[in-house]
Amino acid sequence: MLEQLLTAESLIALGTLTLLEIVLGIDNLVVLSVVTAKLKKEEQPKARRLGLILAMAMRIVLLLCIAWVMKLTDPIFTLNLPWMKEGLAISVKDLILIVGGLFLIGKATYEIGHRLDAPDDHGKPKIAASFSKAIVLIIVMDLIFSLDSVITAVGMTNETENQTVRLTIMITAVVLSMGVMLLFANSIGGFVERHPSITILALSFLIMIGVLLLADGFHQHLNRGYIYFAMAFSLIVEMINLKVRANEAKKRALENAKG
Repeated sequence: MLEQLLTAESLIALGTLTLLEIVLGIDNLVVLSVVTAKLKKEEQPKARRLGLILAMAMRIVLLLCIAWVMKLTDPIFTLNLPWMKEGLAISVKDLILIVGGLFLIGKATYEIGHRLDAPDDHGKPKIAASFSKAIVLIIVMDLIFSLDSVITAVGMTNETENQTVRLTIMITAVVLSMGVMLLFANSIGGFVERHPSITILALSFLIMIGVLLLADGFHQHLNRGYIYFAMAFSLIVEMINLKVRANEAKKRALENAKG
């Protein structure tokens, strides 16, 4: 089997799937950053690590149960709406994506409103979330993202390949991608937590991710590349704003010191 894993085709598949898992993992990192931002500072790194480890474990378990997972894509009922020419076949996977998308949109909207309506002296919410509740929320969202990620990964592999080789490639890609995200989770989460404007931006990203999941659930597959480009562009603009505000603060401090 080692010879099959070291073929050019297998290595290309491994590299492609690893990059795919990292891109899909952006959603996980955004959710982790927002959820853990309300925890006590000493609990945040532990929650981020635990969240990513749970995400990796879920993906591996789902891959090992791939025959069962693929059955979740079988239609269970047909949705007939007035504006549809044909009925929409809804599967368990679709229901999970729809519920998950609605939950993300509602949760992000609530958090934005909470931060706008009830900030403390530092512009952050007064109420800290409990560690257990944060972990439960992370587990639920990990399950949704893991299901989507695994089904996407399976669809990208060649069905004619040896099943053991396919499974090994997919599990290796998951482990490698999660290793990369573990390296950056704390720095990204800490940066989001230190800058309230970035937190609002991250919550806005959650709404976009929720819309993506909702669209996928209704078989309206939006190009994620456009969404991620918009997210990256918004982040770059906000980074420039942070730099400008920091320079203005230094300038005012120097003027006050001279005056």
